[in-house]
Amino acid sequence: MKFLSTLCIALCTITSFSQSISGQAFYESKTTVKASEIGRSGMDKNMKKMIVDRMKSYLEKTYILTFNENESIYKEEEKLETENGRRGGMAMMMGSFSAGNQYKNLKTKQILEEREFFGKQFLINDTITNLEWKLEKDSKQIGQYVAFKATTIKKVDENDLSMARRRNTDTKEKDEKATAEKTIDSTKSNDPFNEIEVPKEIIVTAWYTPMIPVKNGPGEYAGLPGLILELNFYRTTILCSKIVLNPNEAEEIKAPKKGKEVTREEYNKIVKAKTEEMRENFKNVGGRGSGRGHMRGGN
Repeated sequence: MKFLSTLCIALCTITSFSQSISGQAFYESKTTVKASEIGRSGMDKNMKKMIVDRMKSYLEKTYILTFNENESIYKEEEKLETENGRRGGMAMMMGSFSAGNQYKNLKTKQILEEREFFGKQFLINDTITNLEWKLEKDSKQIGQYVAFKATTIKKVDENDLSMARRRNTDTKEKDEKATAEKTIDSTKSNDPFNEIEVPKEIIVTAWYTPMIPVKNGPGEYAGLPGLILELNFYRTTILCSKIVLNPNEAEEIKAPKKGKEVTREEYNKIVKAKTEEMRENFKNVGGRGSGRGHMRGGN
């Protein structure tokens, strides 16, 4: 009863909005990475901490979702670059496995996503993933909005290294791993990809508000009966910090055109080929040439 009463109150407030609703939502995104998950086994703890500190600027970002009833554009807020900029190997690696500008059209179910992958620009033309959301009874206040909980299970592409983690090290698996490592030859031991894995699926928790009646949200996420104000998945939390509804002046929502247009399947094949190339480089040079390869022509 409490859930239904709260939902009714939230739904009643919708009438205060015109049917031509538009706005901007500002999101703070933070991804946590443990030092134990960084680098290869045996790496110095101080070195791991230094890497985590350097990664911080790429793991804490601000995004802006500009939306109306049917369309949206999701962009990272522009910031001044440091003298190190985005030119280093770490910056290239982190940038290559994170999305750029993302455009969604809820009516046509289209999503366009800009990607820069090892110096080459791509434009992924795909269909919005139809996630099977489970609406929960839990509710909470986020700012001035009543938000309701929803959960879903999302499949993860095996080549999405942004989701990579060190392989499970439970006691049982430690024993199995120790036995298996005895059979691994010296060539394979130079391959750091043997120490990481990408989960097959993740649990996604969203908090949406029917007080803003648009079925949209940050990034690729959509399909709930209200704007998504908070997302929690894997090691990432995305929280809405500010909303401006029906602004007098707002950025025009335009579908991006930058980059070579490819399907999601085509892009994944390109990523897979590059990942295999990187693995071969590690094997051939003992791990000293990581991240220095270039995209081959024709991809």
